[in-house]
Amino acid sequence: MAASEDGSGKLKSPCQEITGVATGLHTSTMLFPVAVRHAAVLQVLLLVTTCEGEDANDIDFYNVMPPLDATPFPKSFKCFTCERASDNYNCNRWAEDKWCPQSTKFCMTVHHFTSHGRSRSVTKRCAAREDCHVVGCRHHRDTGHTECVSCCEGMVCNVEVPTNHSNAVFAMAQAHSASAPPTPAWRVPLLLTSVSMVLVLL
Repeated sequence: MAASEDGSGKLKSPCQEITGVATGLHTSTMLFPVAVRHAAVLQVLLLVTTCEGEDANDIDFYNVMPPLDATPFPKSFKCFTCERASDNYNCNRWAEDKWCPQSTKFCMTVHHFTSHGRSRSVTKRCAAREDCHVVGCRHHRDTGHTECVSCCEGMVCNVEVPTNHSNAVFAMAQAHSASAPPTPAWRVPLLLTSVSMVLVLL
């Protein structure tokens, strides 16, 4: 559902629109029998509760897509980039938005963490193929921490940090598929609620 403008010219989110529907539901449903009104109200309350549960600070790094501007060269790509960030969230949150150099093809992540799994530093950067030969995990006895390195191929593919030998790998891109992009989480309850309300009111 696309955002629409209110009377002041400001854009309204889908959740704001549904909340407005819920506000006006009391008068508009007086024409329906009591059972139908109750069912409709419950459906709208479910959606409103879902919308209110959204956290403005909960950034979905998996659906980050660069703007559709001109690319500097064919097959250009971007990575999350940071230098010795305190943890993965802060690395991704403040990553510099720039295209990787043409001499690189992969995104590298270097994760240093304690024996309890607490991150000590996260470094992410664009990398050439030869840089990725160091993937894997190794324990540093002098500092007592573990270093895991991973490389991946694809647009902003280095969302996560490696934590063990199973994900500290060199992940090459698979054959390009025509699979659809993932549906944003808020659309699922919105769709189910809309369908349910239509069925109830028929």
